[in-house]
This record gives sequence, structure tokens and C-alpha cells, in this order.
Amino acid sequence: MDFGKVLTAMVTPFNEEGKMDLERTTILIEYLLENGTEGLVINGTTGESPTLSIQEKIDLFKHVVKVVNKRVPVIAGTSSNDTYASVGLTKEAEAIGVDAVMIVAPYYNKPTQRGMYEHFKTIAEATTLPVVLYNIPGRSVVKVDAETIVELSKIDNIVSLKEASGDFDLASEVIQNTPDDFTVYSGEDGLTLPLLSIGADGVISVASHVAGNELQQMVKAFTNGDYKTAAALHRQLLPLMRGLFKQPSPAPTKAALQMKGVDTGGVRLPLLDLTEQERGELKQLLDS
Repeated sequence: MDFGKVLTAMVTPFNEEGKMDLERTTILIEYLLENGTEGLVINGTTGESPTLSIQEKIDLFKHVVKVVNKRVPVIAGTSSNDTYASVGLTKEAEAIGVDAVMIVAPYYNKPTQRGMYEHFKTIAEATTLPVVLYNIPGRSVVKVDAETIVELSKIDNIVSLKEASGDFDLASEVIQNTPDDFTVYSGEDGLTLPLLSIGADGVISVASHVAGNELQQMVKAFTNGDYKTAAALHRQLLPLMRGLFKQPSPAPTKAALQMKGVDTGGVRLPLLDLTEQERGELKQLLDS
């Protein structure tokens, strides 16, 4: 399923007391939609989902769906390492009116491939919404193998993959062996162009918070066959992409947004806001 080419894995705005700030969320949504974002992925890692309560997640889903008002797809992260808790939140998200859900590989439990297959399958069968699989072994420890993803793609409403393993053989095998309407999105900004070159469909991006239009230009240049321009834009954006992960995400992204005049507050423990030195280094990247 085509959700667009450049989607933003959106930060969750907080106020000075560290509480979720829906007014700031509205401002952020409008800013993103005006600057290259074709879809929003909420309550993911970049949205600090491990630190949001269930009620905060539900409130966030309701607010984003209302503000977006069907202008772009809203994809809600609804999973954890607890399959049946994930089913419950997925059903809540469907009732609220999100357009799709994103399900991450179960972290910490270290399930087998069969266990992961059953996890994804159980959640998918509990909803009529389109399901995006999320493969990110750097955070979940476990890696969903290509064969497992291909098998999961045979389930009607499992329609897409956010691929952040860095394994190009895996991505190639998935693209080759899944239906034509099964989409693959880069889950790492710096790998977007290489993944596009082997048949991926776009990116679920963090850098699009501050470089959405430039990412759109890169993707469009590639799509139009202007590979030289696409490669030049990739090289130009790469230092910023790296800089946004120099400290634990999303602290650098929230700092960069503030520098751009969009205040989304700080991060919640166990993450920390950037030091003054770290902010200075990030500002140099933004200004370059």
C-alpha cells in the first residue's frame, strides 16, 4: 500500500513540565505538512512511545486524527513486546480512526522467527486496518528474517515494511518475493537512496522534521531518473542525518526543531536533552 514517499516518524511534543502538549502537537503537524511530509507515523520510537502511558497514546491518536482530518495517512505505533496488549491498543486505534498501524518486532523477549510470525499475525487478525511491519534489530535485538516477512505479506492486511536492519540482501529478497502492492520503506534516513535503488518505495524519516522538502527533492529526482541530483542531495543531507542520531533520538531532533522555531519541548527520562556543546554542534549542521 502506497502511503506516500516521505513520511515523518513524528516526535511527541511535551510542555515545560514534561506533559504531552497537544497545542504544540497541532503546530508541529501543520509545520510538517507544509514542509514535505506526506504521512505521519505517531507513537513510534521517535515519539518516545516507551515513556507514554496508554491514555496518553489514546489521546495522541485522537488529536492527530482530528487535526490531520484525512489530509495525509496517519499510521499509529500500537505494539510492544506484549502481543495481547498490542492487540488491545490496535483495536483502540482502529476505533479512533487512524489509517494504519505499525507493529515493531518484539523487543527484550527475544522470540524465535515462529514467535515473531505469530505475534504479527495475531495483531493483524485483530484489526481490519493495514499493518506496517517494523524491522529494527538495533533496538529490538531480534531481526525479522526475509522469509518471515515474505510469509507475513501473504496475510491480506499486512501491506508494508519499515526496514531498518541495514541488510540490503534482506530488503532485496523481500521486495523480490512479496506482492507488487507490498511497499518497503527505509527506516534509516541515510539508507533511503540506496534502498530506493533496489526497489523500495520511500522513507519513514526522522530528518524530515527539519529537511522534509530536501528529502522530497531527493526522492523525486531519483523517481524522475535524475540519479546524479539524487546522489548529490543524499551526500548533502548525510551529515545532518547522522547528526540527528549522534545523541539518543529524539533529543537532537527536538533541539533542531526548536532552532527552526518549532518548540516541541524536551525529552523524558531516561533520555536527556542536549548539552550546550551538543546543541552548538547540531546548529552548525543545520546552518551548513
